[in-house]
Amino acid sequence: MALWNKVRPHNGPLGAFVVRTLQICVLILAAIAMAAPLAAEDVNAPKPGAGRITGTVTDVDNDTVAGATVVLKGPVPGDPRTVVSDDDGFFEFKGLEPGTYSVGITANGFAAWTSPPIIVNPGQYVILTGSKLNIAEVMTTVSVDYSPEEVAIEQVRIEEEQRVLGIFPNFYVVYDHDAAPLTTKLKFQLAFKTSTDPVTVIGVGVLAGINQAGDTPNYPQGLKGYGERYGAVATDGLSDIMIGGAILPSLLHQDPRYFFQGTGTNKSRAFHAIFHPFICRGDNGHMQPNYSSIGGDLASAALSNPYYPPSNRGAGLVFQNFLISTGERMFSSLAQEFILHRLSKTKTGE
Repeated sequence: MALWNKVRPHNGPLGAFVVRTLQICVLILAAIAMAAPLAAEDVNAPKPGAGRITGTVTDVDNDTVAGATVVLKGPVPGDPRTVVSDDDGFFEFKGLEPGTYSVGITANGFAAWTSPPIIVNPGQYVILTGSKLNIAEVMTTVSVDYSPEEVAIEQVRIEEEQRVLGIFPNFYVVYDHDAAPLTTKLKFQLAFKTSTDPVTVIGVGVLAGINQAGDTPNYPQGLKGYGERYGAVATDGLSDIMIGGAILPSLLHQDPRYFFQGTGTNKSRAFHAIFHPFICRGDNGHMQPNYSSIGGDLASAALSNPYYPPSNRGAGLVFQNFLISTGERMFSSLAQEFILHRLSKTKTGE
């Protein structure tokens, strides 16, 4: 009242107007002073143009999932937001800057779920749909330990079913680069299986007929000569495969099989095939000179001297048969690398 007494004029209507004006100004200043703290306290209010993402977490039966962890990843790297769905499965993210977001949801007993990219425009209100959680799959792992010998037995069993076009034996090819080494028993088993296969027996007869037509070796013509040629071809093949495929590989601990490469350039694959008669894999897994194959071809060629006609015997016969056997092995390896693997039934590891 003292302030009013000092400013109040003591004369008529003009004094009343002045007083009324001062009162109005005081009221306006008081209102501004009271509104300022309220404006300062509202700094956490959504910014103009901020977006919002909401959604409800459910399972495949449309039942809501409470307590699910919902993580929002946005345009700012390393700054995700995390909320927990309420009792109704509801969640919400407010005050989002425009940009692309993704929502990830995890919950006990359910498989994790991740949304596709969500584009939030200025001021947009996005309701996320499709956040259905599947029951988590229970993975049971059974660890079974097999000895290398058991693994090799199973691999040989499969190899003994390999046939080109389902007919011709293809037992000595390995399509598994990590194949287990063969035991001595398996090396002899594979050699015997190849030698006695019906298709091999028929092939010996066909080759004997070709030799009969070419009059080589110098056996007589007729049934007797065909029988001798058949016996020579069969003995050549049997001695080669038993010595080079079983006896020497067992003594020298080498693998007599061809390991299919299948990858790399054509040049590297061709070199791998061509040098197979001279380089092989040892039972220890390391590459080494193929003494088994070379020794088998030489021994087989030398053993042919006793049962070939006298006119064909000698060092020339040994050298000729060795070159033929080695050349056949090169050609066979090339065919395996580039052609026969496509035609071989029951392949492993390719």
